[in-house]
Amino acid sequence: MAMVVKNNMSAVNTLNTLNKNQSELSKSLQKVSSGMKINSAGDDASGMAISERMRVQVRALDQDDMNTNNGSALLRTAEGAVQSTIEVLKTLKDKAINAANDTNTDEDRALIQKEVDRLIDQIDENALTTYNGKYLIDGSKNGFVRGETVLGTKTSLSNMSLATDTDGLTNLLDLKRRDGNDVGIHSSDTITASWTRNGVTYSKSISPIGTGTRLVAAIGLITASDAGLYHEDHVVGVDEYGREVTTPDNQPAITIRANTEGVNGQIAGVTFRVTDSRGHMRNEVNAVLDAFKETVRAQNPSPDNSLVLQTGTKANQAIKVGFTDMRSAALGLQSQDGNGWNRQPHGGSKIVGSGPKIQVTTQEAANAAINVFENALIRATDQAIVIGAAQNRLSFTSNNLVVASENVQASESTIRDSDMAKEMTAYTKNNVLTQSAQAMLAQANQNSSAVLSLLQ
Repeated sequence: MAMVVKNNMSAVNTLNTLNKNQSELSKSLQKVSSGMKINSAGDDASGMAISERMRVQVRALDQDDMNTNNGSALLRTAEGAVQSTIEVLKTLKDKAINAANDTNTDEDRALIQKEVDRLIDQIDENALTTYNGKYLIDGSKNGFVRGETVLGTKTSLSNMSLATDTDGLTNLLDLKRRDGNDVGIHSSDTITASWTRNGVTYSKSISPIGTGTRLVAAIGLITASDAGLYHEDHVVGVDEYGREVTTPDNQPAITIRANTEGVNGQIAGVTFRVTDSRGHMRNEVNAVLDAFKETVRAQNPSPDNSLVLQTGTKANQAIKVGFTDMRSAALGLQSQDGNGWNRQPHGGSKIVGSGPKIQVTTQEAANAAINVFENALIRATDQAIVIGAAQNRLSFTSNNLVVASENVQASESTIRDSDMAKEMTAYTKNNVLTQSAQAMLAQANQNSSAVLSLLQ
């Protein structure tokens, strides 16, 4: 090899190698110090793009999990208010049963009525429960309500204790139980219907029943003014979406339905009472006839104001939760406008509780109130079930989100995180090569000085 001074190619080649080793050492140092094998797009352009999308997805999934936790807190708040209302309704039913007992004087019932009034006020207080400034169960977060005629739903009350072949033309004396045995009504008995609308309790009787009175006539006691016989088959009403509602076992039932849609026309409870010619209660008969339970709740028409809980990483991936109106008027415990009986005739019926709140001031009114509170309990427990089901759904959603976030993060880690053992090995190698290149560069620089020996 020629001895040259101007271009020391050995030193140049060694310097290039040193620069490469230093560049690799710098990359290895960066990977070891950051813990990531992709620190810039230059390290792995496609890998960085994929991992960034995964990071976005992980953050979105984590935010969704926070959303579900916040939603669960909201639902627990609503559940607490509904559970409080259920406890109040239990107490109200106890008070009505107490007032129905004739060991109480009229003064005693008046005192019980004062407590009933305050408890009903407490139900309205519960309905004003808020979460983050949002009212939950005051009806403002109701779901869509249309009904049959876009005017809301009508109260339906169904009796599933009578024989399946019972219809409106069945003679009261021929009524049979579900098991086929006779109900046992006598022609000398008296049948009395009591019902509550807008906090006012009405009563009307057929005495004596006689031999030709049919079931439709007994229901007709309330037909002229507030409700009537609706169906004699498995269809018991129309729900808020305009769909038919059927009995749980799809067997025929006798159904009474309110004449008017909405809360203002709802029938909060219907009570049938049969007494014999001596005025004694026919308890075995009443157990069958007084079994009209609410199967469709009266609601005012409403747009869909349900709460939307965003639980997905894409638009419109959400869970909707609607809360029905849990105020006392919506539960049938008092009139919607705060007014009681207007002292006007009401289809020839007798007023036994003048409102505007449900009355227990008479023995008959208290008996009617028992069924009113029972139906209100059905509504409240139905709402509790809806809230509980939504909570369970959010719990499963949260678990799914956590697992998804974990798996996506694991995939992102595979693409972007450094294998520290491997990177430390590479760092050690590049460090040794860099030091070796530095030593060889010094040696190559010494080669040019050999030319000076030719000048001696």
